[in-house]
Amino acid sequence: MSELMEAVRAGRTTYTLLLLTALSDSERRSYVPELKELRKELRTTRSGDYESARIQPALYLAGAACHSGAAAVAGWLAAADMRWGRAPTASVLRVLEHRDADWLADLAHRLAARPVAAEVPYPLMAELVRRAECEVPLTDAYVIGWIQHVSEGGDRSGLLDRLRGEPHLAVLVSGMFTLTDLREVRWLPADGPGAWQSALAELAGAGTLDRSVLLDGCVARLLRGGGPTDHRVFLPLLTRLEPDPREERARIADWAALARDAVSPVAAHAQSVLTALTLAGELTTRQLAEVSEGLLFRVEKKLVRAQLVLLGKVLARDPGAAAELLPVVAQAFGHEDSQVRERALKLVERYASRLDSVEELAWAADQLSPALRHRAAALLGLAEAPPEVYEEVLPPVPEPVRLPPAPKTAVEVAEEAGALLASGGADVAAYERTLDGLVRHAHRDPAALREALAPVVAGRWWTGSHAARWAPSSDPFGNSRYGTLAAGEGIDLLLATLHGKVGTDTLHAAVRRGPQEHPCPHSALSRVFDARLREVAYRIRTEPLPLLLATPTWGTGLLDPADLVARLAEYRRLDARVGEADFAQALLRLRTDDRAAVREAAVRARALGTREGERLARLLSGDTVPTGGRLARWLRGGSRACAGEPVRRRTKGERILVELGEVPELREGFPKAFRGLGLPVSAFGDRTRCHHWDDARRPHWTAVLPGRRELTAARLLPDLADTAMDHDRGTAVLPLLAEAGGEAGDAVHLCVAYGLGARRAEGRLAAVDALLVLAARGQLDAARLGSDLGRLVSGGAVKAQRLADALRTAAGTGAHATTWSVLRHTLPVLLTDLATASAANTALVRGVGELLAAAADCAERCGAHGELPHLADAAGRKGGSRMVTEARRLRAALTPREVAA
Repeated sequence: MSELMEAVRAGRTTYTLLLLTALSDSERRSYVPELKELRKELRTTRSGDYESARIQPALYLAGAACHSGAAAVAGWLAAADMRWGRAPTASVLRVLEHRDADWLADLAHRLAARPVAAEVPYPLMAELVRRAECEVPLTDAYVIGWIQHVSEGGDRSGLLDRLRGEPHLAVLVSGMFTLTDLREVRWLPADGPGAWQSALAELAGAGTLDRSVLLDGCVARLLRGGGPTDHRVFLPLLTRLEPDPREERARIADWAALARDAVSPVAAHAQSVLTALTLAGELTTRQLAEVSEGLLFRVEKKLVRAQLVLLGKVLARDPGAAAELLPVVAQAFGHEDSQVRERALKLVERYASRLDSVEELAWAADQLSPALRHRAAALLGLAEAPPEVYEEVLPPVPEPVRLPPAPKTAVEVAEEAGALLASGGADVAAYERTLDGLVRHAHRDPAALREALAPVVAGRWWTGSHAARWAPSSDPFGNSRYGTLAAGEGIDLLLATLHGKVGTDTLHAAVRRGPQEHPCPHSALSRVFDARLREVAYRIRTEPLPLLLATPTWGTGLLDPADLVARLAEYRRLDARVGEADFAQALLRLRTDDRAAVREAAVRARALGTREGERLARLLSGDTVPTGGRLARWLRGGSRACAGEPVRRRTKGERILVELGEVPELREGFPKAFRGLGLPVSAFGDRTRCHHWDDARRPHWTAVLPGRRELTAARLLPDLADTAMDHDRGTAVLPLLAEAGGEAGDAVHLCVAYGLGARRAEGRLAAVDALLVLAARGQLDAARLGSDLGRLVSGGAVKAQRLADALRTAAGTGAHATTWSVLRHTLPVLLTDLATASAANTALVRGVGELLAAAADCAERCGAHGELPHLADAAGRKGGSRMVTEARRLRAALTPREVAA
C-alpha cells in the first residue's frame, strides 16, 4: 500500500495534506481508483461510526486533490456520504491552489448549484469566487449560505458592520429576492439588533444600497407569493423602508394585486396603503372599484369589513360615485359572514336613490339570506318570489364495496406491495388484498414471488448492509422499537421473512410471546392486528398458509359467512392447518345481518366435518352451548350489554369520555392476544407509555371489529379528544367509523364531537364527512351530539370558533337542517353559561357569536321555527356585539313572519 493511502486509512489529515502537495497532477490522478474503492468500502461496511469519522476527513481531502475535473471534484465535495467527515476548508483550498482561475470559477459555480440540503460550506465557495475573481453565483445554496454565514458571524449587534464589509453586498442582496425556497432564512429575527430588515433599510437610507431596487424587489417577491410564512422575510423589510406617497402611488397596480391575491398579512398591508391613497384622493373611483372587486371576494372578514368602511367613507364624501361603487358593494351579498352581508345591504340602502336604475343590483339580491332578501326586494322594487320549499341535501348513503379477488400473478402482488409501502398502508382494502396475495403466492411459488419482488425490496432498510437488524437472534419487531407494528412495517416483516432475513427461531419466539401489551386503551386493537401478522410471518417460514381466512369481503372489513365457509373448504381440500389468529379475526369480521345467508352458511360449515367448520356452524346457528350461544348472540347483536353499550360517561379534566364494561364473549374461546377486546375500557387508563402514534394503524383497528364500532370508538375516544386539545392526529378514522356497522352510541358521537373541534381544518373536514354520513344513514342522534358539543365547548375541550367553522362547512354542503338540528341542542347549554358569572369568558362570548351566526344562517335557509331556551335573554342585551346581533337575527329567523308582524 502506498504511503498516501496508508495516511488516508489512518485518518492522518495533516500528513495527507503534506503528501498531496508534493505530488504531480498525474500522480494524483493515479490514486483516484483506490480512493473511490475506499469510499465504497466505508459506505457498504459497518465498521463503526468512530472508524468512519476517523478516516473521512483525510479521504475527503485526498479526493478533492486527486480528481482532475471540476465536475468530479464538486461531486466529491458535495456528496451526502462525505458531509459529516469534511476536512477543514483551509486544507481543501491548499490542495486546490495550483488550479487556474477558470477551473476555480467552474468549481465554485458547480458547488453553488448544489441543493441547499447538500450543505456545501459557504466559506469554501466564497473563497473560490474571490480567488477566481468571477461573477458571484446567485443560487439558493450560495445566497442562503451567505445569509447564514453573516448571521452567525459574531455578535448580532455587529450585523450592520459585517454587511458594510461585504464586497458583493448589492449583488447578494438582489439574490435574496430570487430565492426559490425561504425555509432556511424566513425564521431570521425581524426585530432587534440582529434584524436583517432593519440593517438593510439603514444601508438603503445611507445610500449603500439602492432604495428603489429594494422596494421593487420586496413588492415583486410578495407578488410572487410562496409558502404561508415567506412574507415574514420581505414584508418587514418593506415596512421598514417606509415608502413615501410618491413611491406608493407609483405602485398602485401592485398594491391592488397584493390586496386581492396575497396571504392575509400582506393583503392587509396593501389594503392599508390603498386606503391612505384613496383618502388622499390619489385613487380614481374606477381604480377603487377594481381594487374592491378583488378584496370583497376574500374570506377574511376583517379585510372585507374594512373595505366596506372605506367605500362608505368615499360614498359619504362623493355620493355621485354610487353608480360605479354600489354594484361592487353588492358583490358582498354572497359573503359567508352575515355581518358583511348586512353591512353591504345597508350601504346599498343608503345610496340606492343615487342610481338611475337598480336592475344592476337585482342579480345580487338572490344571494342574501331570506330576511335580508326581503329588505332588498322592498328597496329595489322587486317582486318577492314565493318562499322556496326547502330540500335537505345529504350525501348518498355509502354503498359497501366488495374487495376484488387477490392478485393473480406474482408481478401484480409486487406492484401492489410497492404501492402499499409507498403510501404507508392506511387503506384497509388494499392492505388486506395485498396481504392475501403475498400469502397465496408464497404458498404457490415463493421463488417466483421473490423474483417479482426484487425491485420492491431493493433499498429497503432490512436489505444489504442493514440486514443484521432482523438477524435470527433479534426481535423481528425491533424496527418498530416498541414491540408493535405499524401497517407498513407489517408488510416489511413479511417481505423480510420471505427473503430469509428473519430467523425461524425468532419468529417462533415472537408468536409464542405474543404482541407487547400497553396500558393504553387501544392496545387490545393493536394486539389483534400484530398477532395476525406474527402468525402469518411464522407460517411463511414453516408451513405456508394457502390463503387468508380473514380477508374481508367488503371494504368496511366485514366478511360474508359464505366466503369463510368456501375458504375453510379449500383448507380441507389441501389438508392445510388453519391459522389460529387468522381464524379468530375471521369470526370477529362475520357479517350476520342476512339471516338466510347465515343459516345456509351454517349448514355448509357443518358439512365440512372439520373442527373449525363445526365451531363456525355453532356460532352461525346459535346453538346453546355455553360459550357458543353467548358469542352467537353477540355476533347477531341480540343483547345490548353484549354490544359494548357504554357503562357510564366520565369527565376527565375538560374531556368527556366513556367507560365500557367487560364483554365476556370475547374473553373465552379466543387466542390470548384477542382477549383484551373483552376487557373493560376505563376513562382513566395510563396512556403515558403509548406508542401507537402512526395514523396508518387506526383504519386497521376499525376493521378488527367492523360490526361493533362502539367498542372501537370507545378505545379511540381519548385520541380523538386529543385532536381538539393537544395534537392533530387521528381524525382520518372518523369517516370509517361512520360507515362501519353496529350501533352509533355515546362513543361514536363523542368521537365526532371532538373531531368537529379539531385543531386543524383538515381534521374538522373528516369529522364533517362523518357527521353527514351518519345523517344520511339515519344514525345521527342530533340531540346527543349537540348537547355533548355544548358541554365540551363550555368546559374548554372544544373551541367554539373551530366548531363554528366545521358546522358552517357542513351547512355549506346543503345540510342546513341537519346542522341546525345539532346547533339547537348546543346553543342552550352555552347561552345558559352566558347568563351566569361564567359570561366573563370573552373567548366563549366570541365563539358563541360565531355559533349563533351559523345557526341563524341554517334557520333562515331551512325555515326552522320555534323557541330556543335563553335566546331571548341574549338578544335582549344592550350593545351591538356580534353575539347580540346574531342572537337577534336568530330570534327573528325562528319567529314566523306573521307572528313578528
